[in-house]
Amino acid sequence: MITQENILETIRMIHEECLDIRTITMEISLLDCADTDIDRSCEKIYKKITSRAGKLVETAQAISRQYGIPIINERVAVTPIALLQSVSGGDCVKYAKTLDRAAKDIGINFVGGYTALVQKGMTRGDLELIESIPEALACTDLVCSSVNIGSTRAGINMDAVRKMGEIVKKTAELTRDHECFGASKLVVFCNAVEDNPFMAGAYCGVSEPDCAINVGVSGPGVVRVAVRNAGKDKTMDEIAEVIKKMAFKITRVGQLVGTEAAKRLNVPFGIVDLSLAPTPAVGDSVAHILEEIGLEQCGGPGTTACLAMLNDAVKKGGVMASSAVGGLSGAFIPVSEDAGMIDAAKAGTLCIEKLEAMTAVCSVGLDMIVVPGDTSAATLSALIADEAAIGMINSKTTACRLIPALGKKVGDMVEFGGLLGRAPVMPVKSVSAEDMIRRGGRIPSPINSLKN
Repeated sequence: MITQENILETIRMIHEECLDIRTITMEISLLDCADTDIDRSCEKIYKKITSRAGKLVETAQAISRQYGIPIINERVAVTPIALLQSVSGGDCVKYAKTLDRAAKDIGINFVGGYTALVQKGMTRGDLELIESIPEALACTDLVCSSVNIGSTRAGINMDAVRKMGEIVKKTAELTRDHECFGASKLVVFCNAVEDNPFMAGAYCGVSEPDCAINVGVSGPGVVRVAVRNAGKDKTMDEIAEVIKKMAFKITRVGQLVGTEAAKRLNVPFGIVDLSLAPTPAVGDSVAHILEEIGLEQCGGPGTTACLAMLNDAVKKGGVMASSAVGGLSGAFIPVSEDAGMIDAAKAGTLCIEKLEAMTAVCSVGLDMIVVPGDTSAATLSALIADEAAIGMINSKTTACRLIPALGKKVGDMVEFGGLLGRAPVMPVKSVSAEDMIRRGGRIPSPINSLKN
Protein backbone atom coordinates (compact mmCIF):
# COMPACT_ATOMS: atom_id res chain seq x y z
CA MET A 1 0.00 0.00 0.00
CA ILE A 2 1.27 3.49 -0.87
CA THR A 3 1.64 5.56 2.28
CA GLN A 4 1.91 9.31 2.81
CA GLU A 5 5.57 8.75 3.65
CA ASN A 6 6.11 7.05 0.25
CA ILE A 7 4.52 9.98 -1.57
CA LEU A 8 6.55 12.58 0.32
CA GLU A 9 9.74 10.62 -0.28
CA THR A 10 9.10 10.55 -4.04
CA ILE A 11 8.36 14.28 -4.09
CA ARG A 12 11.62 14.94 -2.26
CA MET A 13 13.54 12.69 -4.66
CA ILE A 14 12.20 14.65 -7.64
CA HIS A 15 12.53 18.19 -6.31
CA GLU A 16 15.66 17.97 -4.19
CA GLU A 17 17.65 14.95 -5.39
CA CYS A 18 17.47 15.21 -9.22
CA LEU A 19 15.33 12.10 -9.84
CA ASP A 20 14.10 12.08 -13.42
CA ILE A 21 13.23 9.98 -16.41
CA ARG A 22 16.25 10.70 -18.56
CA THR A 23 14.63 9.54 -21.80
CA ILE A 24 11.58 7.98 -23.37
CA THR A 25 12.92 6.43 -26.55
CA MET A 26 10.69 5.00 -29.26
CA GLU A 27 12.40 2.38 -31.35
CA ILE A 28 11.10 2.09 -34.90
CA SER A 29 12.00 -0.64 -37.37
CA LEU A 30 12.77 0.69 -40.85
CA LEU A 31 13.20 -2.69 -42.51
CA ASP A 32 9.98 -2.17 -44.46
CA CYS A 33 11.36 1.15 -45.74
CA ALA A 34 14.22 -0.45 -47.67
CA ASP A 35 14.11 0.34 -51.38
CA THR A 36 16.49 0.10 -54.32
CA ASP A 37 15.80 3.81 -54.90
CA ILE A 38 17.37 5.81 -52.03
CA ASP A 39 15.00 8.74 -52.49
CA ARG A 40 11.94 6.48 -52.18
CA SER A 41 13.52 4.85 -49.14
CA CYS A 42 14.07 8.25 -47.50
CA GLU A 43 10.46 9.22 -48.22
CA LYS A 44 9.21 6.03 -46.54
CA ILE A 45 11.49 6.65 -43.55
CA TYR A 46 10.24 10.19 -43.04
CA LYS A 47 6.60 9.11 -43.21
CA LYS A 48 7.08 6.19 -40.82
CA ILE A 49 8.96 8.17 -38.19
CA THR A 50 6.61 11.13 -38.24
CA SER A 51 3.50 8.95 -38.15
CA ARG A 52 4.75 6.57 -35.45
CA ALA A 53 6.48 9.13 -33.22
CA GLY A 54 4.46 12.21 -34.09
CA LYS A 55 2.83 12.30 -30.64
CA LEU A 56 5.83 11.11 -28.63
CA VAL A 57 6.76 14.52 -27.23
CA GLU A 58 3.14 15.48 -26.56
CA THR A 59 2.53 12.19 -24.74
CA ALA A 60 5.68 12.47 -22.63
CA GLN A 61 4.80 16.00 -21.58
CA ALA A 62 1.27 14.95 -20.63
CA ILE A 63 2.57 12.07 -18.47
CA SER A 64 5.09 14.38 -16.85
CA ARG A 65 2.35 16.87 -15.93
CA GLN A 66 0.00 14.18 -14.66
CA TYR A 67 2.49 12.40 -12.41
CA GLY A 68 4.83 15.28 -11.62
CA ILE A 69 7.84 13.32 -12.87
CA PRO A 70 10.41 15.21 -14.97
CA ILE A 71 10.95 13.60 -18.38
CA ILE A 72 14.08 15.17 -19.79
CA ASN A 73 14.34 13.80 -23.34
CA GLU A 74 12.19 12.21 -26.02
CA ARG A 75 14.14 10.28 -28.62
CA VAL A 76 13.80 7.86 -31.53
CA ALA A 77 16.05 4.91 -32.39
CA VAL A 78 15.83 3.28 -35.81
CA THR A 79 17.10 0.19 -37.64
CA PRO A 80 20.82 0.39 -38.50
CA ILE A 81 20.87 2.54 -41.61
CA ALA A 82 23.72 0.48 -43.08
CA LEU A 83 21.16 -2.27 -43.75
CA LEU A 84 19.09 0.08 -45.90
CA GLN A 85 22.20 1.45 -47.59
CA SER A 86 23.10 -2.08 -48.65
CA VAL A 87 19.80 -2.24 -50.56
CA SER A 88 19.70 1.24 -52.05
CA GLY A 89 23.27 2.37 -52.53
CA GLY A 90 23.64 6.05 -53.40
CA ASP A 91 24.58 9.00 -51.21
CA CYS A 92 24.22 7.68 -47.68
CA VAL A 93 24.15 11.19 -46.20
CA LYS A 94 20.62 11.50 -47.62
CA TYR A 95 19.51 9.09 -44.90
CA ALA A 96 21.10 11.25 -42.21
CA LYS A 97 19.40 14.38 -43.50
CA THR A 98 16.05 12.58 -43.62
CA LEU A 99 16.44 11.40 -40.02
CA ASP A 100 17.40 14.92 -38.93
CA ARG A 101 14.41 16.49 -40.70
CA ALA A 102 12.00 13.97 -39.20
CA ALA A 103 13.46 14.46 -35.72
CA LYS A 104 13.10 18.23 -35.93
CA ASP A 105 9.55 18.03 -37.27
CA ILE A 106 8.34 15.85 -34.37
CA GLY A 107 10.28 17.85 -31.77
CA ILE A 108 12.57 15.18 -30.29
CA ASN A 109 16.11 15.96 -29.15
CA PHE A 110 18.04 13.09 -30.80
CA VAL A 111 17.56 10.26 -33.29
CA GLY A 112 19.88 7.26 -33.18
CA GLY A 113 20.51 4.53 -35.68
CA TYR A 114 22.99 5.93 -38.18
CA THR A 115 24.65 2.67 -37.39
CA ALA A 116 26.68 -0.23 -38.77
CA LEU A 117 27.26 -3.61 -37.13
CA VAL A 118 30.63 -4.83 -38.37
CA GLN A 119 31.97 -7.05 -35.61
CA LYS A 120 32.74 -9.85 -38.08
CA GLY A 121 33.14 -8.02 -41.36
CA MET A 122 31.90 -5.14 -43.50
CA THR A 123 29.42 -5.22 -46.36
CA ARG A 124 29.36 -2.56 -49.05
CA GLY A 125 26.55 -0.77 -47.22
CA ASP A 126 28.46 -0.89 -43.91
CA LEU A 127 31.57 0.62 -45.47
CA GLU A 128 29.63 3.33 -47.29
CA LEU A 129 27.83 4.34 -44.11
CA ILE A 130 31.03 4.41 -42.06
CA GLU A 131 32.81 6.53 -44.67
CA SER A 132 29.88 8.97 -44.63
CA ILE A 133 29.74 9.44 -40.84
CA PRO A 134 31.90 12.60 -40.62
CA GLU A 135 29.86 14.46 -43.24
CA ALA A 136 26.56 13.10 -41.89
CA LEU A 137 27.25 14.31 -38.35
CA ALA A 138 28.66 17.63 -39.56
CA CYS A 139 25.61 18.51 -41.67
CA THR A 140 22.93 17.41 -39.17
CA ASP A 141 22.06 18.51 -35.65
CA LEU A 142 20.13 15.64 -34.06
CA VAL A 143 21.50 12.49 -35.71
CA CYS A 144 23.60 10.11 -33.60
CA SER A 145 25.84 7.41 -35.01
CA SER A 146 27.25 4.15 -33.65
CA VAL A 147 29.41 1.35 -34.99
CA ASN A 148 29.77 -2.05 -33.33
CA ILE A 149 33.28 -3.32 -34.04
CA GLY A 150 33.43 -6.35 -31.77
CA SER A 151 31.58 -8.92 -29.69
CA THR A 152 32.36 -11.82 -27.42
CA ARG A 153 31.00 -14.17 -30.05
CA ALA A 154 32.80 -12.71 -33.07
CA GLY A 155 35.99 -11.20 -31.66
CA ILE A 156 37.23 -7.75 -32.67
CA ASN A 157 37.27 -6.53 -36.26
CA MET A 158 40.61 -4.69 -36.27
CA ASP A 159 40.08 -3.41 -39.81
CA ALA A 160 36.99 -1.63 -38.51
CA VAL A 161 38.90 -0.44 -35.43
CA ARG A 162 41.55 1.13 -37.65
CA LYS A 163 38.88 2.76 -39.79
CA MET A 164 36.99 4.16 -36.78
CA GLY A 165 40.06 5.94 -35.41
CA GLU A 166 40.26 7.77 -38.73
CA ILE A 167 36.51 8.47 -38.75
CA VAL A 168 36.53 9.92 -35.20
CA LYS A 169 39.41 12.19 -36.16
CA LYS A 170 37.74 13.36 -39.38
CA THR A 171 34.41 13.93 -37.62
CA ALA A 172 36.14 16.21 -35.13
CA GLU A 173 37.87 18.07 -37.96
CA LEU A 174 34.62 18.73 -39.84
CA THR A 175 32.99 20.16 -36.68
CA ARG A 176 36.04 22.06 -35.45
CA ASP A 177 34.16 25.36 -35.36
CA HIS A 178 31.66 23.84 -32.89
CA GLU A 179 34.06 22.39 -30.29
CA CYS A 180 34.41 19.24 -32.43
CA PHE A 181 30.82 18.50 -31.40
CA GLY A 182 30.27 15.89 -34.12
CA ALA A 183 32.48 13.39 -32.28
CA SER A 184 30.21 13.63 -29.23
CA LYS A 185 27.44 12.07 -31.35
CA LEU A 186 29.55 9.07 -32.39
CA VAL A 187 30.13 5.98 -30.26
CA VAL A 188 32.12 2.83 -31.07
CA PHE A 189 30.82 -0.33 -29.36
CA CYS A 190 31.77 -3.83 -28.46
CA ASN A 191 28.75 -6.02 -27.64
CA ALA A 192 26.23 -3.30 -28.52
CA VAL A 193 22.70 -4.02 -27.27
CA GLU A 194 19.60 -3.75 -29.45
CA ASP A 195 17.30 -1.99 -26.95
CA ASN A 196 19.51 0.76 -25.51
CA PRO A 197 17.45 3.96 -25.01
CA PHE A 198 20.47 6.20 -24.36
CA MET A 199 22.26 8.25 -26.99
CA ALA A 200 24.52 8.28 -28.85
CA GLY A 201 24.37 4.49 -29.08
CA ALA A 202 20.66 3.79 -29.42
CA TYR A 203 19.40 1.84 -32.41
CA CYS A 204 16.54 -0.56 -33.10
CA GLY A 205 17.93 -4.08 -33.44
CA VAL A 206 16.69 -6.39 -36.17
CA SER A 207 15.18 -8.75 -33.57
CA GLU A 208 13.14 -5.93 -32.00
CA PRO A 209 9.43 -5.37 -32.73
CA ASP A 210 8.22 -2.95 -35.37
CA CYS A 211 7.81 -0.28 -32.71
CA ALA A 212 8.29 -0.16 -28.93
CA ILE A 213 8.87 2.21 -26.02
CA ASN A 214 12.07 1.95 -23.99
CA VAL A 215 12.73 4.10 -20.94
CA GLY A 216 15.99 5.21 -19.36
CA VAL A 217 15.82 6.26 -15.71
CA SER A 218 18.36 8.22 -13.73
CA GLY A 219 18.89 9.01 -10.09
CA PRO A 220 22.53 9.45 -8.97
CA GLY A 221 21.48 12.25 -6.63
CA VAL A 222 18.89 10.05 -4.95
CA VAL A 223 21.42 7.27 -4.37
CA ARG A 224 24.00 9.71 -3.05
CA VAL A 225 21.60 11.12 -0.46
CA ALA A 226 20.57 7.60 0.60
CA VAL A 227 24.22 6.63 1.13
CA ARG A 228 24.90 9.84 3.05
CA ASN A 229 21.86 9.34 5.28
CA ALA A 230 22.95 5.78 6.02
CA GLY A 231 25.93 7.17 7.93
CA LYS A 232 29.64 6.48 8.10
CA ASP A 233 29.29 3.48 10.42
CA LYS A 234 27.62 1.17 7.87
CA THR A 235 29.63 -1.69 6.37
CA MET A 236 30.01 -2.05 2.61
CA ASP A 237 27.41 -4.82 2.40
CA GLU A 238 24.97 -2.63 4.34
CA ILE A 239 25.63 0.24 1.93
CA ALA A 240 24.96 -2.15 -0.96
CA GLU A 241 21.56 -2.92 0.59
CA VAL A 242 20.79 0.80 0.83
CA ILE A 243 21.62 1.25 -2.87
CA LYS A 244 19.55 -1.80 -3.87
CA LYS A 245 16.45 -0.47 -2.11
CA MET A 246 16.83 2.95 -3.71
CA ALA A 247 17.43 1.45 -7.17
CA PHE A 248 14.17 -0.49 -6.76
CA LYS A 249 12.25 2.74 -6.08
CA ILE A 250 13.88 4.57 -9.00
CA THR A 251 13.12 1.74 -11.41
CA ARG A 252 9.47 1.58 -10.33
CA VAL A 253 9.11 5.16 -11.54
CA GLY A 254 10.53 4.16 -14.93
CA GLN A 255 8.22 1.16 -15.15
CA LEU A 256 5.20 3.39 -14.46
CA VAL A 257 6.16 5.96 -17.08
CA GLY A 258 7.11 3.37 -19.69
CA THR A 259 3.92 1.34 -19.46
CA GLU A 260 1.79 4.49 -19.45
CA ALA A 261 3.57 5.92 -22.50
CA ALA A 262 3.26 2.63 -24.38
CA LYS A 263 -0.45 2.45 -23.58
CA ARG A 264 -1.16 6.00 -24.74
CA LEU A 265 0.87 5.58 -27.93
CA ASN A 266 -0.62 2.13 -28.61
CA VAL A 267 2.74 0.41 -29.00
CA PRO A 268 4.39 -2.37 -26.95
CA PHE A 269 6.38 -1.52 -23.85
CA GLY A 270 9.97 -2.65 -24.31
CA ILE A 271 12.36 -2.25 -21.39
CA VAL A 272 13.50 -0.04 -18.55
CA ASP A 273 17.20 0.74 -18.62
CA LEU A 274 17.90 1.21 -14.92
CA SER A 275 21.12 3.13 -15.37
CA LEU A 276 22.48 5.87 -13.13
CA ALA A 277 23.06 8.49 -15.83
CA PRO A 278 24.66 11.65 -14.39
CA THR A 279 24.43 15.26 -15.51
CA PRO A 280 26.74 18.25 -14.99
CA ALA A 281 24.24 19.58 -12.41
CA VAL A 282 25.41 19.74 -8.81
CA GLY A 283 24.11 16.74 -6.86
CA ASP A 284 23.58 14.49 -9.88
CA SER A 285 26.95 12.74 -10.04
CA VAL A 286 28.03 9.10 -9.96
CA ALA A 287 31.48 10.24 -8.84
CA HIS A 288 29.93 11.90 -5.82
CA ILE A 289 28.22 8.61 -4.86
CA LEU A 290 31.62 6.94 -4.81
CA GLU A 291 32.99 9.77 -2.70
CA GLU A 292 30.03 9.48 -0.33
CA ILE A 293 30.90 5.80 0.11
CA GLY A 294 34.29 6.87 1.38
CA LEU A 295 36.71 8.02 -1.34
CA GLU A 296 38.46 11.36 -0.98
CA GLN A 297 38.05 11.84 -4.72
CA CYS A 298 36.92 9.67 -7.61
CA GLY A 299 39.90 8.18 -9.41
CA GLY A 300 41.96 7.42 -6.34
CA PRO A 301 42.66 3.98 -4.87
CA GLY A 302 39.43 2.12 -4.11
CA THR A 303 37.48 3.69 -6.97
CA THR A 304 37.11 0.51 -9.02
CA ALA A 305 35.95 -1.50 -6.00
CA CYS A 306 33.34 1.09 -5.03
CA LEU A 307 32.08 1.35 -8.61
CA ALA A 308 31.81 -2.45 -8.90
CA MET A 309 29.68 -2.58 -5.77
CA LEU A 310 27.51 0.33 -6.92
CA ASN A 311 26.92 -1.13 -10.38
CA ASP A 312 25.99 -4.55 -9.02
CA ALA A 313 23.68 -3.15 -6.35
CA VAL A 314 21.86 -1.00 -8.92
CA LYS A 315 21.23 -4.05 -11.10
CA LYS A 316 20.08 -6.23 -8.19
CA GLY A 317 17.71 -3.59 -6.88
CA GLY A 318 16.29 -2.55 -10.22
CA VAL A 319 15.71 -5.95 -11.78
CA MET A 320 12.92 -6.76 -9.31
CA ALA A 321 11.12 -3.50 -10.00
CA SER A 322 10.38 -3.88 -13.70
CA SER A 323 8.67 -6.40 -15.93
CA ALA A 324 11.58 -6.09 -18.38
CA VAL A 325 15.03 -4.68 -17.66
CA GLY A 326 17.34 -4.16 -20.61
CA GLY A 327 19.59 -1.68 -22.33
CA LEU A 328 22.86 -1.05 -20.51
CA SER A 329 21.53 -0.92 -16.91
CA GLY A 330 24.08 0.11 -14.31
CA ALA A 331 26.28 3.12 -13.60
CA PHE A 332 27.50 5.49 -16.33
CA ILE A 333 30.80 7.38 -16.07
CA PRO A 334 30.83 9.99 -18.87
CA VAL A 335 33.47 12.53 -17.87
CA SER A 336 31.92 15.66 -19.38
CA GLU A 337 28.43 14.82 -18.08
CA ASP A 338 29.31 14.27 -14.41
CA ALA A 339 30.29 17.15 -12.12
CA GLY A 340 32.38 14.91 -9.87
CA MET A 341 34.20 13.31 -12.79
CA ILE A 342 34.95 16.75 -14.23
CA ASP A 343 36.48 17.90 -10.93
CA ALA A 344 38.52 14.70 -10.59
CA ALA A 345 39.81 14.95 -14.16
CA LYS A 346 40.75 18.61 -13.67
CA ALA A 347 42.63 17.73 -10.49
CA GLY A 348 44.50 14.93 -12.26
CA THR A 349 43.13 12.30 -9.87
CA LEU A 350 41.15 10.69 -12.67
CA CYS A 351 43.15 9.64 -15.71
CA ILE A 352 42.28 7.66 -18.84
CA GLU A 353 44.06 4.57 -17.53
CA LYS A 354 41.98 4.61 -14.32
CA LEU A 355 38.82 5.18 -16.34
CA GLU A 356 39.70 2.15 -18.44
CA ALA A 357 39.97 0.04 -15.29
CA MET A 358 36.61 1.37 -14.09
CA THR A 359 34.94 0.39 -17.36
CA ALA A 360 35.59 -3.28 -16.55
CA VAL A 361 33.00 -3.06 -13.75
CA CYS A 362 30.46 -0.47 -14.92
CA SER A 363 27.92 -0.26 -17.74
CA VAL A 364 29.77 1.64 -20.44
CA GLY A 365 33.28 2.54 -21.49
CA LEU A 366 35.44 5.60 -22.18
CA ASP A 367 32.49 7.95 -22.54
CA MET A 368 32.73 11.66 -23.45
CA ILE A 369 36.49 11.73 -23.05
CA VAL A 370 38.18 14.82 -24.52
CA VAL A 371 41.73 14.21 -25.75
CA PRO A 372 44.28 16.56 -27.30
CA GLY A 373 43.55 17.54 -30.87
CA ASP A 374 46.89 16.23 -32.11
CA THR A 375 46.13 12.69 -30.90
CA SER A 376 46.74 10.43 -33.90
CA ALA A 377 44.05 8.31 -35.53
CA ALA A 378 46.11 5.21 -34.65
CA THR A 379 46.10 6.16 -30.96
CA LEU A 380 42.34 6.67 -31.06
CA SER A 381 42.02 3.25 -32.66
CA ALA A 382 44.22 1.72 -29.96
CA LEU A 383 42.02 3.20 -27.21
CA ILE A 384 38.98 1.76 -28.98
CA ALA A 385 40.69 -1.64 -29.23
CA ASP A 386 41.53 -1.65 -25.51
CA GLU A 387 37.94 -0.94 -24.56
CA ALA A 388 36.63 -3.53 -27.00
CA ALA A 389 38.97 -6.12 -25.48
CA ILE A 390 37.52 -5.48 -22.01
CA GLY A 391 34.00 -5.95 -23.38
CA MET A 392 34.86 -9.01 -25.45
CA ILE A 393 36.65 -10.91 -22.68
CA ASN A 394 34.09 -10.03 -20.00
CA SER A 395 30.96 -10.57 -22.14
CA LYS A 396 29.77 -7.03 -21.46
CA THR A 397 29.08 -3.87 -23.40
CA THR A 398 31.91 -1.39 -23.64
CA ALA A 399 32.20 1.69 -25.83
CA CYS A 400 34.29 4.70 -26.71
CA ARG A 401 33.04 8.23 -27.27
CA LEU A 402 36.31 10.08 -27.80
CA ILE A 403 36.50 13.74 -28.77
CA PRO A 404 39.79 15.03 -30.19
CA ALA A 405 39.70 18.73 -29.31
CA LEU A 406 41.48 20.32 -32.25
CA GLY A 407 43.56 23.31 -31.26
CA LYS A 408 43.32 22.42 -27.56
CA LYS A 409 46.00 21.14 -25.22
CA VAL A 410 45.94 19.16 -21.99
CA GLY A 411 44.11 21.04 -19.25
CA ASP A 412 42.06 23.26 -21.58
CA MET A 413 38.29 23.12 -21.03
CA VAL A 414 35.85 22.24 -23.80
CA GLU A 415 32.26 23.44 -23.41
CA PHE A 416 29.49 21.40 -25.02
CA GLY A 417 26.53 22.79 -23.10
CA GLY A 418 23.31 21.13 -21.94
CA LEU A 419 23.44 17.51 -20.79
CA LEU A 420 26.74 17.00 -22.61
CA GLY A 421 28.38 19.40 -20.17
CA ARG A 422 32.05 20.38 -20.19
CA ALA A 423 35.33 18.56 -19.80
CA PRO A 424 39.06 19.15 -19.51
CA VAL A 425 41.35 17.83 -22.21
CA MET A 426 42.91 14.70 -20.70
CA PRO A 427 46.45 13.52 -21.43
CA VAL A 428 47.03 10.44 -23.57
CA LYS A 429 50.24 8.40 -23.49
CA SER A 430 52.42 9.48 -26.42
CA VAL A 431 53.90 6.04 -27.21
CA SER A 432 52.74 4.78 -30.58
CA ALA A 433 50.52 1.79 -31.43
CA GLU A 434 50.77 2.51 -35.17
CA ASP A 435 52.32 -0.82 -36.12
CA MET A 436 49.78 -2.82 -34.14
CA ILE A 437 46.82 -0.95 -35.63
CA ARG A 438 48.24 -1.22 -39.16
CA ARG A 439 48.14 -5.02 -38.94
CA GLY A 440 44.34 -5.05 -39.24
CA GLY A 441 42.67 -8.45 -39.43
CA ARG A 442 40.70 -9.74 -36.49
CA ILE A 443 41.33 -10.52 -32.83
CA PRO A 444 39.71 -13.96 -32.47
CA SER A 445 36.83 -14.48 -30.09
CA PRO A 446 37.83 -15.73 -26.62
CA ILE A 447 37.40 -19.27 -25.42
CA ASN A 448 34.50 -18.22 -23.19
CA SER A 449 32.48 -17.44 -26.35
CA LEU A 450 32.04 -21.18 -26.97
CA LYS A 451 28.80 -21.64 -25.06
CA ASN A 452 27.16 -24.42 -27.06
